[in-house]
Amino acid sequence: MEQTKTALILGATGGIGGEVARLLVAQGWKVRALHRAPERVAASGDGIDWLSGDAMERDDVISAAHGADLIVHAVNPPGYRNWGTLVLPMIDNTIAAARASGARILLPGTIYNYGPDAFPDVREDSPQHPVTRKGAIRVALEARLREASADGVRTLIVRAGDFFGPKAGNSWLAQGLIKPGKPVTAISNPSSPGVGHQWAYLPDVAETMVRLVEKGEALPAFATYHMEGHWDPDGSAMVAAIARAAGKPELKARAVPWWLLTLASPFVPVLRELREMRYLWRQPVRMSNARLRAVLGGEPHTPLDTAMRATLTGLGCLENGEDGGAAPEPRQAASRRSDAMT
Repeated sequence: MEQTKTALILGATGGIGGEVARLLVAQGWKVRALHRAPERVAASGDGIDWLSGDAMERDDVISAAHGADLIVHAVNPPGYRNWGTLVLPMIDNTIAAARASGARILLPGTIYNYGPDAFPDVREDSPQHPVTRKGAIRVALEARLREASADGVRTLIVRAGDFFGPKAGNSWLAQGLIKPGKPVTAISNPSSPGVGHQWAYLPDVAETMVRLVEKGEALPAFATYHMEGHWDPDGSAMVAAIARAAGKPELKARAVPWWLLTLASPFVPVLRELREMRYLWRQPVRMSNARLRAVLGGEPHTPLDTAMRATLTGLGCLENGEDGGAAPEPRQAASRRSDAMT
């Protein structure tokens, strides 16, 4: 009989950490999560063992990871604050915990590592010359993981486009395109006219990650993979999907007022960080999933309209009967028919 595997989730209350945690629980893993106030989340009946601790405290992370097979490092400073002082110490703690437990580290990667010299077609081995402060920190973070992999600490990094999903509150879609908790009456579009953009549905990302984890020792010690997700070739497909899901196909998008973000950014940290990422909306940036398909044979891919209905429902943007179509399909059903070769 196969022994039950154990995962520690850092950042389980976030979008990708939560999705991975729920999927691992559903697949029979024993899942732990570190939280500074576990009493606030432990009663949710999610099958997660919530532990008291802080990702900034090395002893807390090492203790929580004891006996774990996997550490999901999905924790980030809230509101993009204090990246320079928090991000690297947290990954150092995770590396120390993985070294002590023998666990593999799973990291949700970002496109921030890459600069315009790698665009428009980005591969796992493309040069990493970031043009932002956050990008430079992510490059340093991954360099530490690569160095640790030479010393026995295994790492899996999965990069995808901008997240969207029922529980992806801290995302471009929720912060820049629509207003969560309200019916969709307007849509903003951050893209320059005609510029393509890459998106990733969070449940698909989580499923991809877990399928890769299941490959176990077949993966390299330092493994990186890119997802295709949903490619919007000219910036209009995502807007149209939102309008269809809201039952308002006639709804058009207005341009994001970048000038306003520029004026407000000195006073609002989140707007400052969003403005820093504008370069990703001015030119097409597309990651190839060829390496991923070679390993998995395909990529989990929920149809855009199904994914968008579920997203708007989860974000509280649809009134009863407003979605103009069938209710979102259960994730399990979507998974069974979403293995398209993308």
